[in-house]
Amino acid sequence: MAKKKKNESYSPRIVNRRALRDYQIDEKIECGIVLLGSEVKSIRLGQVSLAEGYARVEAPRGKGRTELWLYDIDIAAYSHASPESHDPKRRRKLLAHRRQIESLLGSTTAKGTTLVPMAMYFVNGRVKIEIGIGTGKKHYDKRESIKGRDADREMRRAMTRKII
Repeated sequence: MAKKKKNESYSPRIVNRRALRDYQIDEKIECGIVLLGSEVKSIRLGQVSLAEGYARVEAPRGKGRTELWLYDIDIAAYSHASPESHDPKRRRKLLAHRRQIESLLGSTTAKGTTLVPMAMYFVNGRVKIEIGIGTGKKHYDKRESIKGRDADREMRRAMTRKII
């Protein structure tokens, strides 16, 4: 018997639109994230802000292995949780393979390179976050991007109009 498809309205895709405007994204990876129950419920309601977030590869004190941490993601407090639920801006551990973390460490050593959260979504009931390796855009690069988008939009408009 075929499995029924779940209603997609219960699993939002939260996108960081600001990341594509401010950064040139070179590579993306998908990571898991360690969350509390009230955080997952808030994410299901779409109460997340990825705009100011960033990730960092760190080594815990006294240990040699590196870990991936996510900072400044604002997951709002769940309204039906206890008053002393989670801290909205706490740092959260990201789950990735050891080789992925080592490659991220190598790629972020260059000046101006950072790990930017691109999107947060559900896969089989688990929260996943897409991290992009980005270099900051200059003001003139942002203007070039806007000009390119406007030119593409005008080209699509011209193609849809019937010229007789």
